[in-house]
Amino acid sequence: MEIILKTDITGVGYKNDIVSVKPGYGRNYLIPQGFAVMATPSNKKVVAENVRQAAHKVEKIKNDALALAEQIGDLKLTLVAKAGESGKIFGRVTNTQIADALREKGFDIDRKKITIEDVKTLGEYQATLDLHKEVKHQVSVDVVGETVVQA
Repeated sequence: MEIILKTDITGVGYKNDIVSVKPGYGRNYLIPQGFAVMATPSNKKVVAENVRQAAHKVEKIKNDALALAEQIGDLKLTLVAKAGESGKIFGRVTNTQIADALREKGFDIDRKKITIEDVKTLGEYQATLDLHKEVKHQVSVDVVGETVVQA
C-alpha cells in the first residue's frame, strides 16, 4: 500500500515522502491518526506542488540544521548514573537525559530526535542526533558512576 506521509515517522520516512507500508499499518494506524494519506494520483500532484513551493524553506531548515551540527561539533556529554562495583548501571541512560544535558549546554533538541544504543554499563557511547532528514550528528556520551555500596 502506497501512502504519503504528513509527518516524520521514525523507521518509515519523512514528511511528504511516498512510502510503501503494509496495508494494515497504513489503514488502521497511519491514516486514522492523520500521519498519512493515500497516494492517489491527485494527492501525488498536490504533494509535488507543495514540495516545489516549499523548496526554499526546506533549504533554509537544512542549513540551520547544518549550522547547529557545526555548533555542537565534538561535544562530549558526561552523565552520572548510579552503578554497582562491577560497573553495571542501576536503571538506564535514556535519550531524555541526553536531551537535558544538551539543554544545559545551550542546545534545545527534542528527545525523540536522539537515539542511543542500550546503555547498561559505565563507559563511553555514541548518541545520534537526527537534526534533519539529511543531517545526522554524533555526540559522545561518557557515563560515569556514582558508586553505590550495598550492605
